[in-house]
Amino acid sequence: MSTVAAKEEQAASAAAGGAAMGGEEAAARAAQKRYEGLLTVRAKAVKGKGAWYWAHLEPVLIPPADTGMPPKAVKLRCALCSAVFSASNPSRTASEHLKRGTCPNFAAPPPGSAPAPGASGSQPPLPQATPQALPPNSTASSPIPISSIAPSSPRHHHHHSHPHHHHSQQHQHHQHHSGSRKRHSMPPAYTAAEPMSHHHLVVVEPSSGYHPALPALPAPPPPQQVPSALVLSGGKEDLGALAMLEDSVKRLKSPKASPGAMMPKPQADAALALLADWFLESSGSVSLSAASHPKLRAFLRQVGLPDLDLADLAGPRLDARFAEARADATARVRDALFFQLAADGWREQVVTLSANLPNGTSVFHRAVPVPAAAPSDYAEEVLLDAVASVSASGSSNDLHHCAGIISDRFKSKALRDLENKHHWMVNLSCQIHGFTRLVRDFARELPLFRSATAKSAKLAAYFNSKQAVRSLLHKHQMQELGHASLLRVAHVPFNGNGSDFRAAFEMLEDILASMRPIQLTVLEDSYKLVCIDDSVAREMVDMVQNAPYWTEAEAVHSLVKLIMDMVKEMEADRPLVGQCLPLWEELRGKVRDWCDKFNIDEGAALNLVEKRFRKNYHPAWSAAFILDPLYLVKDASGRYLPPFKCLTSDQEKDVDRLITRMVSREEAHLALMELMKWRTEGLDPLYAQAVQVRQPDRSTGKMKVANKQSSRLVWETCLSELKSLGKVAVRLIFLHATSRGFRCTPSMVRWLSASGSLGTGTDRAHRLVFVAANSKLERRDFSNDEDKDAEFLAEGEDDVLNEPGNVEPSSV
Repeated sequence: MSTVAAKEEQAASAAAGGAAMGGEEAAARAAQKRYEGLLTVRAKAVKGKGAWYWAHLEPVLIPPADTGMPPKAVKLRCALCSAVFSASNPSRTASEHLKRGTCPNFAAPPPGSAPAPGASGSQPPLPQATPQALPPNSTASSPIPISSIAPSSPRHHHHHSHPHHHHSQQHQHHQHHSGSRKRHSMPPAYTAAEPMSHHHLVVVEPSSGYHPALPALPAPPPPQQVPSALVLSGGKEDLGALAMLEDSVKRLKSPKASPGAMMPKPQADAALALLADWFLESSGSVSLSAASHPKLRAFLRQVGLPDLDLADLAGPRLDARFAEARADATARVRDALFFQLAADGWREQVVTLSANLPNGTSVFHRAVPVPAAAPSDYAEEVLLDAVASVSASGSSNDLHHCAGIISDRFKSKALRDLENKHHWMVNLSCQIHGFTRLVRDFARELPLFRSATAKSAKLAAYFNSKQAVRSLLHKHQMQELGHASLLRVAHVPFNGNGSDFRAAFEMLEDILASMRPIQLTVLEDSYKLVCIDDSVAREMVDMVQNAPYWTEAEAVHSLVKLIMDMVKEMEADRPLVGQCLPLWEELRGKVRDWCDKFNIDEGAALNLVEKRFRKNYHPAWSAAFILDPLYLVKDASGRYLPPFKCLTSDQEKDVDRLITRMVSREEAHLALMELMKWRTEGLDPLYAQAVQVRQPDRSTGKMKVANKQSSRLVWETCLSELKSLGKVAVRLIFLHATSRGFRCTPSMVRWLSASGSLGTGTDRAHRLVFVAANSKLERRDFSNDEDKDAEFLAEGEDDVLNEPGNVEPSSV
């Protein structure tokens, strides 16, 4: 066999001498990859998760003879006789060399001890190996392969003098457990040639590079009996720890480079800088401690990069990235003539403060922990301090740079007080907040909501708690939906908490999705038996088989979904203040259609919409709607005029009052004169059409305004003769109608709200949030990563997890 190996080495050496350097490196890399793969398979097998023959076969790298070139051949060496074979088919090698008696040191088990042929889940018989002695030319310190250690457990040690009895016991033990495990532990290898104190253990290190001075494979040693076997106190599980120990010893004796060549330092530094930026910009979604994950470190070594140090990431790199982000944010605020302050999260534990700029971008300012419900005067202090801080980062400390504030709370007190004290400010309430509060209005005041949610809560609670009924429901859910689950239950009556309304919507969603399984459940004979002694079961039958109940549940679910879909669109589109009136008009139209579809009293529903509209309304809605060229209407003569016809008389007066408030007393009369000119002449048709150009959105396919900035730019260019009115228009029409921007993740909330944190830790948390927030706002990514992951997992035509036949019983 050694002659065959020598011929293979000579052939490989001759081929390497004539090949190009690139081909040699590719061959060596492929061999290294194959070698590491075999080592991985063998390591798992040693732990009992692989084929039995890996106890006797070891992968080895074969270098070309006397060429100094990297090894390009991978072989399998028999640990019993040191014979070398091709590594292409280990299973066939084991069958031909071990099972058929070719190996002189491998003996078949005694007759009768092997499992029956074709037995399901059976394991190959335990190999009885003849103990192997050291070669005659070896010294006492010569290494022996790790596979030659027999980790016998103490309870079997006294059977070694009776091989047949010992093997029979192991076979019986195997048959006893064969039905409960898919894979079985590997049989112990043959005994060592000498006691462990006389020899070293050698483990081939998978990450070590090639060294030209590899020793030749030893000749097959003559078999020789030894008096005793080595006992490892931890059994075969000690092999992994033993391999790690020898690996550490080998690294200390001769440190070598990682399998991949190290990347040049400039490229490595640039790559690590990008990776560090990704960690910092994704903080909150990606844990910084993931930088020390073994798989990531292994990947870095594989591509020739050093490890990313966690202390360096959270220290100097964070400081440098924060300084860069702050300088960029300051420069962008300085370039803008004015800004709008956005405050979001007053009903949560952390309020995020951002600056919306006229060019459509946003800059994160800071996050303020609010561990308790904030009073109005405290909110006013926080908002005014933020306005002063952002103004100071601009060209001057003038508060006039703040065109207004948008907040999800404190409209009636803090925002109004600040607006009265600073007449140039336009302080708005968030439209998302207004729409979600409308859902609460419906839930509180529409009898339909109370009736549908109360009945649904009773139904869901009964079907969840009654074991026999629950089993029937799950059976039909599996048949109809492909999965089975409990029904979510909401607490009614509502106590005004927003989470109650969300829970009610989710409960209705579950019940409507399981409508067919629920109806089939009450038709079962076993359910009818339950009804004999259970009055609630009979009540459930009457309700489930009653069509008006399902109509009510569908109506409530449909209305809530209608409003929340509009909220989601606002979160994605971030509408400007001029769009507020059209949004509410769109909502009125959808509510009218809903009333017609479900035969609901239109007056009562629209009355609730009007009440919420008046609570949220601000005169800036009407003024921006009139001044924004996006909403100009073409008349019969071809002119594009502002849509005054869409306003009520009170809203027209609001436009006049707001414009005169925002300019000086000297300019008030001039501004109203320019407003009359704007009303009668409008905008040049060519520019009006250019402003109103729409194009399909890439993600949704809906038609959207191609360039939102064109409305403001028209006032600053072709309408520059209307100076007084133009000053109001450019400060007004860029204002956002929603405060929603960057939202802190739950991890960030914990960082910022942690009580008793050290000053340095809190400062580091604020820096991480600042870097991550500005990175996301710069990309104009206002989505939630968790929501995107949920949508991604729910999509896909080939998602086998959604197929009914692939549901695990444990998931029911």
